[in-house]
Amino acid sequence: MMEEQRQSRMEQLGGASGLVQSTVPIVVFIVVNTIAGLTVALWVALAAAGAVLAWRLARRDQIQPAISGFIGVGIAAFIAHRTGEARGFFLFGIYTNLAYGSVFALSLLLRWPLVGVIWSFLSEKGTQWRRSKAARRYYDLATGAWVLVFAARYLVQAHLYDTDQTGWLAFARLSMGWPLAALAFVVTVLAVRRADRVLEQEASLDDEQRTET
Repeated sequence: MMEEQRQSRMEQLGGASGLVQSTVPIVVFIVVNTIAGLTVALWVALAAAGAVLAWRLARRDQIQPAISGFIGVGIAAFIAHRTGEARGFFLFGIYTNLAYGSVFALSLLLRWPLVGVIWSFLSEKGTQWRRSKAARRYYDLATGAWVLVFAARYLVQAHLYDTDQTGWLAFARLSMGWPLAALAFVVTVLAVRRADRVLEQEASLDDEQRTET
């Protein structure tokens, strides 16, 4: 059951091809900016994002990731146009990581780890996991992995932005994008599986105790 839900969620995120395609506008922007300048690069990056969306529509693939990607590229292009600097193209992503990281970190402080909340919603199992310290620790671990990913992205890319190292900023955006997300996703899957196992064991023990009484 969990494996089917995990695959369904990956499909909604666009799958492995969607993750790779999300890097296309960034790579195009970097190359064209070097060759033809900022204005041309912004238009070509938007065209690339639009081409990815059209490609997924033609193949009847999940288009939500492509739509989100197109909007994201549009916002990034607008910021870069307003600032008149190539590094502005990455500013939206930098602060998006800060926002996501803050939300995940806050959920840990409130003792409602976001991975547990999301999984309880997707699996429709409710929030009984909060009564299990062992299960909550696994959800804390998974949520913490995402906090580290978002924090690392923000700290590294913000530093490169502030020091005007646009080339390295682009490299960091690509190398710290879906590869780090994939690692955090693996940690999440393993932690959720362990948490589910713990909850099943505890439920079984409760049933045995009720039967004995």
